[in-house]
Amino acid sequence: MSHDELAQIQARYARRAAVVDRYSLLRPEVWQMWAERHQALRRGLAQRPGGPQGWRVLEVGCGGGGNLQDLLRLGCRPEHLTGLELLPERLAAAQACLPASVRLLGGDATTTPIEPSSQDLVLQFTVFSSILDTGLQQRLAAAMWQWLKPGGAVVWYDFVINNPRNPDVRGVPLARVRELFPAGELRAERLTLAPPLARAVCRVHPSLYTVFNALPLLRTHRLVWIEKRQSAA
Repeated sequence: MSHDELAQIQARYARRAAVVDRYSLLRPEVWQMWAERHQALRRGLAQRPGGPQGWRVLEVGCGGGGNLQDLLRLGCRPEHLTGLELLPERLAAAQACLPASVRLLGGDATTTPIEPSSQDLVLQFTVFSSILDTGLQQRLAAAMWQWLKPGGAVVWYDFVINNPRNPDVRGVPLARVRELFPAGELRAERLTLAPPLARAVCRVHPSLYTVFNALPLLRTHRLVWIEKRQSAA
């Protein structure tokens, strides 16, 4: 990953961080988005072999550690969790709220020394939509696939379509996910009411999130389980 590409990604996230309140879990649309996604994630995890105490899980772009905290509450062991984060301020926030035994690494994820075939699950939540360089997307996907054990899965949650008001992100359609993980077996579902619409309807009443989210065409994200077959290299 070139230094220019890293700098551009950091700048995109810095612009997003300038509106911190927009992503607060105290906002009705945000906590409903989180609850919907968390419920879907729990359903998928319940179908995984073994149990959370034995899973080794890595998250690319762990941010302030929120998803890793959720995994701890589900029973994952802290010493089995790894978070990778490009932005130093987000890495510091994760270090402040997570147990010391959670492995947290900063910098370029594509060059991070993670042992091949060491992870049961590799997560990425809205990371690829902030990577506008297709070559970088491919290199990161290849690294994630290499880290994954046969029988494991990449857990992908990201935008499906472009946001014309936000040039800092680019939607990743399912066809592109297949290109990035050609050896994977994909299982996908649409989630998350379009955030601008969610903010608007929740200003009227929080219950309208559920009403509008009942229409699949208004959902802008996709949760994808990308399975690595036992025989896969």
